[in-house]
Formats: sequence, structure tokens, C-alpha cells
Amino acid sequence: MARKIKVADLPGFDAAKYLKTDEDIAAYLSTVLEEDDPALLAAALGDIAKARGMTEVAKASGITREALYKALRPDAKPRFETVSRVCSALGVKLVVRPARAG
Repeated sequence: MARKIKVADLPGFDAAKYLKTDEDIAAYLSTVLEEDDPALLAAALGDIAKARGMTEVAKASGITREALYKALRPDAKPRFETVSRVCSALGVKLVVRPARAG
């Protein structure tokens, strides 16, 4: 019988380590948006900001670094204005398309 592993014993995963190109970031953000989960979107934007440098993103967005960390934590529900400013600072756009083809 296989030995059971506890979730707490697993190593942490840091998505920011894998977000090296604009294409990586766009694919990650597009996948997250499909989940329709504001907290997941906030966490993903936080991962991307971390990959790009939180201090630089804070400056570019006009949001303090501390407020940015708070707004982009996994359990956050940031306002649309915050999401928009962070996306602009990251150089990404949120794109709308029909939910159903046809």
C-alpha cells in the first residue's frame, strides 16, 4: 500500500517563478479568468506582480506596496479600480468575449 502524504507536508508552490514571459503571464491570467473567482484573480495578479517586482508594480499603479500586498492576497476581493490599475501597471488587458459561441 502506498504511503499517504499530508497536504501540509507538500512543498509550497510559487507560480511567480514560472511567469517569465508576457506569453506565460497572458496564458496564466486567461486561465484564471475562466474560473470566474475574484479571490483567485487577486491571487494571480499578486503572483504576476511578484514575478515582475512588487515595488515596481506598486509605483506604476500608484498603489502603495503594502496596500498592493493586501489587495492581492489570495482571500482578497479587490475593487475593479484596483484590478484595472494593477493590470495597466503589468501591461496586460482584460478582454471580453461571448460566454457562448453562436
